[in-house]
Amino acid sequence: MRKLFAERAPEAISGRNRNSGAMAQVALPITEVLVVADCWQAEPDVEAVIQRAVAAAAEIVNADVGEAEIAVMLTDDAGIRTLNSNWRGLDKPTNVLSFPALQPTGPSGPDDAPRMLGDIAIAYETTRREADDEQKPFDHHLSHLAVHGFLHLIGYDHERDDQAEAMETLEQEILSQLGIPDPYADRDPDASRERID
Repeated sequence: MRKLFAERAPEAISGRNRNSGAMAQVALPITEVLVVADCWQAEPDVEAVIQRAVAAAAEIVNADVGEAEIAVMLTDDAGIRTLNSNWRGLDKPTNVLSFPALQPTGPSGPDDAPRMLGDIAIAYETTRREADDEQKPFDHHLSHLAVHGFLHLIGYDHERDDQAEAMETLEQEILSQLGIPDPYADRDPDASRERID
């Protein structure tokens, strides 16, 4: 039986669940991290960083993700550029892409495979460059991208300003629980919203 995040890493999240007062014991998604580009070897503990970020997000949003599966692919700019071109028609690298899975419509049975939430792809060079440009620790920026990708898998979006504001507020709350400063704090309030892809 899998341990709940709060049992595995109680120091990472403490306090309250946004939806239920005292922190509830939430079943977490199974998150598989696949490193497909050698450049990620330069960063220690990326799998643990991503596992912690996804678990924190799942606990804070209290979504129905228990026993569901997520795959996080750590790729390079060339790999994510191909995905971005094929799926979004944008022939350029980006930092993170999310691919929500279609959800089954019928009742599930005891012999069914685990439910897939979807896939997240994160590009090393873009993530590293953004962290350096913004003078943020790499693991903080990687956590933000993992949280952002996870929120897309469970239905959050940022196509409209009100959606972007809601998603950013939730990201800030989740990252705060991980001890990570507000990633939007230095943004010019008069500038147009620059969104994570």
